[in-house]
Amino acid sequence: MEFLQGTLEVLILRSLQAGSNHAYGIAQFLEQQSGNEFVVDNGSLYPALQRLRQREWVTAQWKMSPNARRARYYRLTPLGRKQLVEESSKWQRLDRKSVV
Repeated sequence: MEFLQGTLEVLILRSLQAGSNHAYGIAQFLEQQSGNEFVVDNGSLYPALQRLRQREWVTAQWKMSPNARRARYYRLTPLGRKQLVEESSKWQRLDRKSVV
């Protein structure tokens, strides 16, 4: 379970690399990037976002969404960017080991 949580957290961080987004936008990004193979429900997404906020890897701010609804937008912090680099390096090392 910890592995799956960690994977979701890294994917969320990756989704925020290009800029801030709300939870629904993050979920859409993950689904689109996986070719509709990876669907995240709210019961997994919101706790993961909360963990990322507690670790100060992301920050959140209320804004109006394009459809004129109030939404919480998440953004990577410098600490989150650093964590994303570290986690990406771990995945690359793991991938290289699985090839050998």
